[in-house]
Formats: sequence, structure tokens, C-alpha cells
Amino acid sequence: MMESSFPLELALGMHYYASDTPGIGGRLRTDPEDFIVEEIPPVTGDDGPYLILRLTKKDWDQQRALREIARRLGISYRRIGFAGTKDKHAVTSQVISIPGISEEDIGRVRLRDIRLEVVGRSHSPITLGSHTANRFHITIREVASEGLAGIVAQVSEVCKTAVPNYFGIQRFGVMRPITHTVGRHLLKRDYEGAVLCYIGEAFPGEPEEVRSARLSFLSSGDTASAIREFPLPLAYERSMLHYLDGKPGDYRGALAILPPKILSLFVSAYQSWLFNTALSARIREGGTLTDPLPGDRLVFEHGREDRVTERNIGSARLQLQRGRCRIALRMPGCSPSAPEYADHDVMASLLEDDGIREEDFCSVRELVNTRFEGAARPISLSADISSGIGEDSVRLSFSLPPGQYATTICREYMKADPLMMI
Repeated sequence: MMESSFPLELALGMHYYASDTPGIGGRLRTDPEDFIVEEIPPVTGDDGPYLILRLTKKDWDQQRALREIARRLGISYRRIGFAGTKDKHAVTSQVISIPGISEEDIGRVRLRDIRLEVVGRSHSPITLGSHTANRFHITIREVASEGLAGIVAQVSEVCKTAVPNYFGIQRFGVMRPITHTVGRHLLKRDYEGAVLCYIGEAFPGEPEEVRSARLSFLSSGDTASAIREFPLPLAYERSMLHYLDGKPGDYRGALAILPPKILSLFVSAYQSWLFNTALSARIREGGTLTDPLPGDRLVFEHGREDRVTERNIGSARLQLQRGRCRIALRMPGCSPSAPEYADHDVMASLLEDDGIREEDFCSVRELVNTRFEGAARPISLSADISSGIGEDSVRLSFSLPPGQYATTICREYMKADPLMMI
């Protein structure tokens, strides 16, 4: 395996590539049409209180799109159910559910680069993870031409077997990869640190006026000045600043201004960082993605788990070779009775270094209103990829289950600065 040299990837725990080929470089999302995502939905019928719609959008942030749709319908955006979060700078197609509206109501929604089509009805809403897969059609442009066809063929072969199932950069924030850092502060009950990070942490890719406003607030703490300096589109930051201006020092209250889904994302992003870091530690210590070790846990397709022992390791290898299961690590959470995984010592060390206990995943619920149970996640993903090579571009088509990242596949080919993937 080859080690990444990019500081941002290392900071997010993404240390390794499965393939040893040179990178083809390039850039994702030169145009929204270069990144097409089609959600494969669950089967729906024609009866029930939930209207099921296919939402196709281009260059729209998902939360903003849902808010605008809700505003046109005169409902709360919280009533809209969706299976997964889709990229902004892309053309995406996904299913959503809305209770208590008719097909005629959809005619009131007229938004540029957004299309809604009625799919059917259901007795239950669309919820996170309820889709069966995502199908991707991705074009990488400005790639290096030397040995291109051979590199693409080699990486595609590796991807058929296994690549590290890292959480991609989108999980941590595209322009500002800080969500896991805010989550770390929340779990430590360091609410001031969480607010200062969310409002004040600046990154190079942001517009200069935004960077200047963030840095000014971080150095001065002057909320009144920050309200004047922060651009209007930064609505969440401005709302928190207004709150702090009226109630100085109440950082917990300022955080409570944010929607519960965003607060939840912070903590789950920290869990994702733990997973990435523990997976990289396994690889560094010589563990592979497909060869089990005693103490490993296997996760099967329908959620069944098994523990690898000296006695059953031969059978475990056979099951893995046949694609019936994958080795898994466990992201810690509020589940004291959870079975022990091979990554237990690494996770315990990471939490200790951050001054966090597993019980803190229970207590954070008071603020976030979400229970973080912890979860098993396979350490590898695989995809059967069809590719096409142009003069200075590569087109990839493949499908992935929910919760797996297309950029994790793309980085194997590109081996480029992760900022080229956003």
C-alpha cells in the first residue's frame, strides 16, 4: 500500500491508498455534469400518506434546496424525508418523501435547476440509509497522459478487490473540514471551543472577506463587529453571533441555535475521524483489508456479525473470499455492552488522547438530541468500475452502497490534493 503525502488527508485519518500506481492527478467537478449521482430508491407503491418524489438538482446545496422546496409548499422543511446527503457541485438525483401533500401541490415548486417528479406513495417516510445504492458517473479532467490507460486498468483491478473504506472529505466539510473538530469540543463539553471553531476557523479556499471576518472574530471576540463583518449568506454564524451579543458567554445556548441535524453531524464526524484513524493504524501495523486476524469481527450483508478465532480463521478467509462478509471496525458510542472489536485498544487510546470517554457519547444527547450508539463499519469497499479514457480525461461509472464515498474510489486513481476532489 502507498502512503498519502497530503497534510489534509493525514489530518482526516486517510493515510493510505490500496493501489501502488502513480496518480493520474486531475480535478473533479470542473462542471457539475462531471459528477452525476443517481440514488437507487427502495420500492414504492401508489398508496399511503407520504408522497414520494425524485428530486434532481444541479449545483444546489441539499439543505438549501429542501428549504426552498418547503417554502414553496408552505411547510416545514423538517417534514421532508431523504435517504442520504448529496453533493452540491454535481448533478444529483434522489428520492424524498413529504406527508400530506398532493401531486397538484408540486406544481407550485418552480426553482431553477431543480426538478421534482412523482414516483409514488408510501405508508412510511424515506429515512437516512433507506436507499439501496448510489450510481455514479464521474469525469476526472486535466489528468496526466503518460501511461494513463495502464494506470486506470491497474487501479480498476485493485478496486474490484478492496480499497480502504474511508469516510471522504465531504464528511468533514468541503471548504472547511472542521466538523469533527467541533464534535470533539462538544463531547468534551467545551462549548466555547466549539463555537470559536465553527465561527472563527478560516481556511484558504474561502473568499477573502469571509476569511477576514472569521480571523477578526477569533482574535478579538467582538460579536458586534463580527455581525457587521460576516456576509449575509453565513446565516448560521450570524445567528450565533446575534445570540452571543445578547447573552455574552452563553456558548451552549449559541450552539443550540443550530438545527439538530447539524449538531448531530459534528459528533458523527468525530466518530468518522476515529474510524479513519483506526483503519490507518491497522494498515500501518501490517493488517490487510481482506485477510482476517484472530480478534477481528466480520459483518455480513444483513447485519449478522461473527468473531474470528484461531479455530475458525480458515472458514473466515473463505467467507471473505466469496464476498459474503467484510472485516469491520467499531466506531465508539453510547453502547457499553457492545462486543469488543480488534480496534478497541486503538480507539481507547485515541479517546484518551482527546480527553473523551465513551460515556460522553451518551451525555452529549442533552444538547444534540440524538443517541450515538456507535456502529460497526466495514474496513474495505469494492466496486466493479467501467472506464473510458479521453485525451486528458477519465470517465468512471460504478455503484456503491449507502454510506460509501465515491471520492474514496477517485482518490485511488488521482492520488492528488484532496482539494482537487471538491
